[in-house]
Amino acid sequence: MSNNSDWYKQGWSLDIMNQSWTENTVAQVDFIIDKMRLKGHERILDLACGYGRHALEFARKGYEVVGVDITVDFVNYGNEQAKKEGLNAEFILSDIREVSYENKFDVVLNMADGAIGYLETDEENMKIFKVISRALKPGGQHFMDIVSGDYADKHFPCKLWDAGDKALTLSQFNWNRDTRVMLYGQFDYKYGEVLPKPEMTPWAPTRLYTIDEVADIMKLVGMTFREAYADINGTPADANSIQMMAFSQKKV
Repeated sequence: MSNNSDWYKQGWSLDIMNQSWTENTVAQVDFIIDKMRLKGHERILDLACGYGRHALEFARKGYEVVGVDITVDFVNYGNEQAKKEGLNAEFILSDIREVSYENKFDVVLNMADGAIGYLETDEENMKIFKVISRALKPGGQHFMDIVSGDYADKHFPCKLWDAGDKALTLSQFNWNRDTRVMLYGQFDYKYGEVLPKPEMTPWAPTRLYTIDEVADIMKLVGMTFREAYADINGTPADANSIQMMAFSQKKV
């Protein structure tokens, strides 16, 4: 994909806690609970969980949660926060390809990409989907929140912005239609600070998937694609929505 094909192992820090796209965590968790019709007793696996913002929120609502991430600072923060709040949440330091759970979870999550498409080849990326299916109990549900390949085909390259309560995020998206790889650049402004000129060199090569590709992949790993949304208001995903929030279910 690029000379820095292992980019996903590097450069992550707790600074992302202050970025605009982290502000909707509670609403996202509530959306998942509603759409999956969860009862509160389900066991949840959060893959590439970051600093645990979704996992911790599920645990605050009474769910038993395991989070997995490759970044030491994220895992340490998650475990420290779970202990501090007395939550039933555990965070494990691991490459998600090495997760070996089998028929253990009612729900598996890949939030804010959840490393979907981050790996070096299509074959490596497929390993994530196999981990998802293997970890789920029969009838268990999966949710992933990714950038839509349908949107990329229609709108990339482009620049977008997102204004949160504390910061403004500027994003640049480049697109290789042949390899299906997005290159992404981002610049963040905290409100109240002097604005320097943004300098972005898109990198972070990420394999994107269309809705049809997601459905085909889920079928290959013994799951059924259910539906995809563009936002937490329940708008159906299409080629004009950059976000694809896809629900799938493991076959019984």
